[in-house]
Amino acid sequence: MTDLSEIKAAARKSAFARRKVAHGAGLVGRSSLLSEVLAGYRGVPLAGYMPIRTEISPLPAMEEAAAHGLVGVPVITGEAQPLRFSRWEPDCLMKDGPFGAQIPAEDRFFTPEILIVPLVAFDRAGNRLGYGGGFYDRTLEKLRAEGPCLAIGFAYGAQEAETLPLEPTDQPLDLIVTEAEILNF
Repeated sequence: MTDLSEIKAAARKSAFARRKVAHGAGLVGRSSLLSEVLAGYRGVPLAGYMPIRTEISPLPAMEEAAAHGLVGVPVITGEAQPLRFSRWEPDCLMKDGPFGAQIPAEDRFFTPEILIVPLVAFDRAGNRLGYGGGFYDRTLEKLRAEGPCLAIGFAYGAQEAETLPLEPTDQPLDLIVTEAEILNF
């Protein structure tokens, strides 16, 4: 395989399989380290995500953060566009968004300073492999151009890859948090 898209597809397939096994293991306290990291940023506007399929869930950490400040979730507004973030609160009314993720029924957009980023795979250099739409890469590039933005990848440790196929547009993460460790870059 020499085509980068084929290499990325193979890397995604392998990572999805590892993530599925980790998700099925029913690991306890999956988001406790994420909560620990976020506790150091109480009151700073942050955006998490509504988990889909076998993604590790940041919801317990987001619920804790919502007690101290503004929390939102991503909203896809169009193909090849940066994400926007709408305010989320535990038990707020939600509706179906693109790709099966729930979004708030009422749009209340804001700009987060911290992003909890879902991913398919990561490496120990702070790189991530996403789903292939480039939404988070465009979003991180835009937010970082506007001011400080902390990008925290959240994943199962099993999603770690030794190497990842990368492109110049891929945005690195500042931290990666798994159910078992915190990697700081």
